[in-house]
Amino acid sequence: MAVHFYKYHGTGNDFILVDNTKGAFRDQSAERISKLCHRHFGIGADGLILLESSTQADFKMVYFNADGHVGSMCGNGGRCVTHLAHELGYVGNEGLFEGPDGLHQFRVGQNEISISLGNVSEIKTVKQGLFVDTGSPHLICFRDNIQDLDVTTLGRKLRNEFEPGGVNVNFVCKNNDGYSMRTYERGVEGETLSCGTGATAVAIAIMETTAVNEASIALETLGGVLTVSCVRDNSAYLDIWLTGPVRRVFKGEFQ
Repeated sequence: MAVHFYKYHGTGNDFILVDNTKGAFRDQSAERISKLCHRHFGIGADGLILLESSTQADFKMVYFNADGHVGSMCGNGGRCVTHLAHELGYVGNEGLFEGPDGLHQFRVGQNEISISLGNVSEIKTVKQGLFVDTGSPHLICFRDNIQDLDVTTLGRKLRNEFEPGGVNVNFVCKNNDGYSMRTYERGVEGETLSCGTGATAVAIAIMETTAVNEASIALETLGGVLTVSCVRDNSAYLDIWLTGPVRRVFKGEFQ
């Protein structure tokens, strides 16, 4: 039986999306999903997302990493699946979806999608930098320059150093217009062009370690600009929103 899919990206972070509200995508084995995500022998993506029905919200997001295993929260993936749910007429311009880490609000704008992320109250200082969990665990490493950094080699070395299950590793530096970042993602086991929960973690780390006290921070990734806004309340970060563009690249079907 043919399964219809949609190829999306959020600032270069790309995904295979399947409308699974009727349960058409039955074989959810790691082997099958990793083959679909393979960039030479499959469709090619950083992950696969199922759009499913939810008893708690407008829809449910089920996320798989490119290695085929169920993943933690993906910010850009959440923005992409929101766009698909809106395009298919399942939701309006605002609502609620169920993610791997709980419920998230969403807003559909003219050229961008915004989603809320959970509050952050604990930020750990570690040898390599800061550790922030924004629905997925992130290590933030500040550098003077990240343009020529070997992100894959260094990220692979750092991903397992202190957190069970590994972490995503983000490298960030100041530039003339603000801040730039690059990310090594676990599950992909390499550099991705963008990372939504990573951008959120980086923005919080910037607010925590510098004099920046802005309501929002724009971060330049290899695939585009993401904006993170939040409210700082003493040592906690509340009302966190991730905003950026989303694009549907193509659609197709596989057997």
